[in-house]
Amino acid sequence: MAILEESVVNSKISPPNSHGAVVLGGTFDRLHDGHRLFIRSSAELARDRIVVGVCDGPMLTNKQFSDLIEPIEERMHNVESYIKSIKPELVVQVEPITDPYGPSVVDENLDAIVVSKETVPGGISVNRKRADRGLSQLKVEVVDLVSEESSQGKLSSTTLRKLEADKAKKQQG
Repeated sequence: MAILEESVVNSKISPPNSHGAVVLGGTFDRLHDGHRLFIRSSAELARDRIVVGVCDGPMLTNKQFSDLIEPIEERMHNVESYIKSIKPELVVQVEPITDPYGPSVVDENLDAIVVSKETVPGGISVNRKRADRGLSQLKVEVVDLVSEESSQGKLSSTTLRKLEADKAKKQQG
């Protein structure tokens, strides 16, 4: 079965409450404004349920300053609390993921996957795996996290961890 990738990738984000259930994933270390924008956009799209995969174990090994990443329980709690603070009526399912797919390729009752411009290929890959398993294709909703002009100043968890590592070094030295 050929997958028409262009047809499932939505370059213009859908209106609020367009999908019964959406899925997204990330590390969500030191929940910052970029994360909040991504999570808020995802929650706005969901009518009933939001599923969030939070990276753990092997998904963290190649991250810079991975030893400084907050514990999985703390990151999951922060994501769940934030979603409940902005859209309390949603059913929130937050779980650790140890591969790039997590619940997105086993949950039959999903309608859309929310990605950033940088992770569109991941969304397409999820749909390939869903097709292999006989599951419906997800609408790929693309959230523009940072405008092109400000991308040099993009807030990232890696930068925050680096600052923490530098501060610890200075205190030791």
